[in-house]
Amino acid sequence: MTAFILRRLIQSILVMLAVALIAFTMFRFVGDPVNSMLPENATAEERQDLREQLGLNAPVTTQFARFVTGAAQGEFGISYRNKRPVSDLIAERLPATLELVLAAAIFALAMGVPMGIYTALHRKGFLSNSMQILSLIGISVPTFVTGILLILVFSVWLNWLPSFGRGDVVQIGWWSTGLLTWSGLKSLVLPAIMLGLFQVTLIMRLVRAEMLETLRSDYVRFARARGLTNRAVHFGHAFRNTLMPVITIVGLQLGAMIAFAIITETVFQWPGMGLLFIQAVSFGDIPVMSAYLVLVALVFVVINMIVDLLYFAIDPRLSIRAGRA
Repeated sequence: MTAFILRRLIQSILVMLAVALIAFTMFRFVGDPVNSMLPENATAEERQDLREQLGLNAPVTTQFARFVTGAAQGEFGISYRNKRPVSDLIAERLPATLELVLAAAIFALAMGVPMGIYTALHRKGFLSNSMQILSLIGISVPTFVTGILLILVFSVWLNWLPSFGRGDVVQIGWWSTGLLTWSGLKSLVLPAIMLGLFQVTLIMRLVRAEMLETLRSDYVRFARARGLTNRAVHFGHAFRNTLMPVITIVGLQLGAMIAFAIITETVFQWPGMGLLFIQAVSFGDIPVMSAYLVLVALVFVVINMIVDLLYFAIDPRLSIRAGRA
């Protein structure tokens, strides 16, 4: 187990170094930030002074070493657009994104898992077929179209929920939360549904497929032959053995939701990291874009490691194999 964790840590460090190199190299071709930060009539001396302040005159290797060293310490330089430390901007926007992703993930699991189990156990029922048709629609319709329809129905026609913003927030130290205010909770509903709807269909179809495969296995037939109840067979044997692929997909999709919350945050003007990234792209704010890419990669790495550790908790055979190794 310890050797496995050490191997995963080494692999994670190598992955993060590769991502840092990609981020540093890719965003160098976005354009010269000096042109965006200074007016057109700026003198050559002013441009040269600004390049010196930003460290753009240093050799590429020196710039990359500074970038990696700063990223390891949680520092990504100064935002070209906001003239503030990128770490401060991320600290302000991170709570909004994490709360949105957490709400979307809870919604996806609370809907997707029961629907997947039901459609697997009642394959020919009317409700089961209706759920599968809805899941196809949910996968096929683009996310931004879903968001616009939600705004049209619940904000414009019914006037039940706000169509943009985060509502009132409460500051708890550096963390800002809208979960403690009524307007904050109402503002969270539509973005969370939009972000989690695709995950609902994905989880539902995955759980259904894995449950059907497990129910056809020999050990489930043996469990039925022993006289176990349907509840014990379905949830004690079949569902437990579907958790491995479900946890894998949910873990990866959790990282994907953080990475691709950009569309949701843009549609609902949600003040999270995704909206910050879009604003940085339009301005050519390289430090913010690089920091966003590195942080998303870090989220994926951490989630993958957590998923691997959960495997040991769910499947005892992995622990036995690790012990023998």
